[in-house]
Amino acid sequence: MNISIFGSGAWGIAIAILLHGNGHSVTLRSSHENVTRMLLDTRSNPHLDDIRIPDGIRIAETLDDAAIGADMAVIATSSVELRGIAARLKPRLSDDCVIVCASKGLEQNTAKRFSEILRETFGDSRKIAVLSGPTHAEEVARGVPTACVAASDDLAVAELVQNAFMNEIFRVYTSDDTLGVELGGALKNVIALCAGICVGVGYGDNTIAALMTRGMTEIAALVSKLGGRRATIFGLGGVGDLFVTCMSRHSRNRRAGILIGQGMDAQSAMREVGSVVEGYYAAAAAKLLAERAEIEMPICAEAYNVLYEGKSPVEIMRELMTRSPKIEG
Repeated sequence: MNISIFGSGAWGIAIAILLHGNGHSVTLRSSHENVTRMLLDTRSNPHLDDIRIPDGIRIAETLDDAAIGADMAVIATSSVELRGIAARLKPRLSDDCVIVCASKGLEQNTAKRFSEILRETFGDSRKIAVLSGPTHAEEVARGVPTACVAASDDLAVAELVQNAFMNEIFRVYTSDDTLGVELGGALKNVIALCAGICVGVGYGDNTIAALMTRGMTEIAALVSKLGGRRATIFGLGGVGDLFVTCMSRHSRNRRAGILIGQGMDAQSAMREVGSVVEGYYAAAAAKLLAERAEIEMPICAEAYNVLYEGKSPVEIMRELMTRSPKIEG
């Protein structure tokens, strides 16, 4: 299969290496000319500086070169770039090209899921799937055993993606709950930021365990209210992704949260991390979605207050801990 990957950060490169190892003809395309030159010159990316891109993976110098003839297009850009790259790909991809969104997040200002943006751009007849789960690029690129989920409203499309990606170190499950998988993958970044803040402030394991559990309950309630399946959030696309993002040293959201907990403002923390911190944007989207659904999401709401209003994490923790007593559920 001819597979083109749009987005040459750590995750895009990890996917390229994985698919190349599966015997596909793989092309990698960056939206940035300076990055393209770097990849051609060094066959590596600083975010994966110990990983060399195999010679068999082609680095495309133009969008046309990457898009024309692709049987599958994998989008692995940041959330802020996704709508733009989709619009540029629309006239270039063939009608039967399968589109896989491997990015996690929600669009700024609209809180739209990425599959919704792709449907708006390419039309309802297009074969579209999303790939999500606990998949740190640093580990996938090194061949560390990993499991994830491919989701599509059409289960046959999810199975097609499963067949293309799956091998002895990368196990892929399928789901037809695209909404649940996408919201799980996007909103766990908010909870991961909060987990990092807890570390930075100096709270302990008890605090982080409570935060993760109650945060996941909030996400599951929202998914259920919006028409997804609550059970999806307790699978790889939800709790699996939440666990790795909250606890791993590879997590950009966790690292940014630690800096914020230590007293740095959100913008400075993101600059220090040096990569897109999706939880920052997802916190605003979570607030918007909760308001639309008329559902209470106290942890996500307070995350917004820290990130956008500059509220003290210690003050917020006190407010969360002294909320009125409730039955767990």
